[in-house]
Amino acid sequence: MLTFDTNEVKVFDMNPFLDQGVFKPLKDESLFNSVHVSFDTVEWSNGADICPETLYEQSVKFEDCA
Repeated sequence: MLTFDTNEVKVFDMNPFLDQGVFKPLKDESLFNSVHVSFDTVEWSNGADICPETLYEQSVKFEDCA
């Protein structure tokens, strides 16, 4: 789950990204779990990151996931 400056809580599905370039190594659960906030975005220890606009635009409201 992600909480944005707007106080919106959303869920972002990483699955479509896991077969693409820098995100492929994130199929390893331990690497995937190395995720952290870096400046205004989400980043993993291998240097992969996703811009906040993508996270916001391609996520769905948490209530819509239930």
